[in-house]
Amino acid sequence: MKPITPAQSGTFESSDVIVLIEPMPKNSGRKIEISSTVMQQFGASFQQIVSDMLDQYDMTDIHLIAKDKGALEPTIKARLETAIKRSLGQQEGTL
Repeated sequence: MKPITPAQSGTFESSDVIVLIEPMPKNSGRKIEISSTVMQQFGASFQQIVSDMLDQYDMTDIHLIAKDKGALEPTIKARLETAIKRSLGQQEGTL
């Protein structure tokens, strides 16, 4: 699937993560940017969570930006799912 509109989920507060999704031109692939206050300890795990979630929704031609402030795995997954669904027009929200 390809994102239809830009979408966002989460906040830039302590113990949370903000996820931004932007559609990219056809056949662009995936561009993933992750920044985290705990990147050294959990960066590989965070990257794997993002990749798995994008694979689950078969997402292509997407630019995903995640700015993390120490969110736990369930929070990361929830924010990713919400942003993905918003970008696909499956869930309403604000940008």
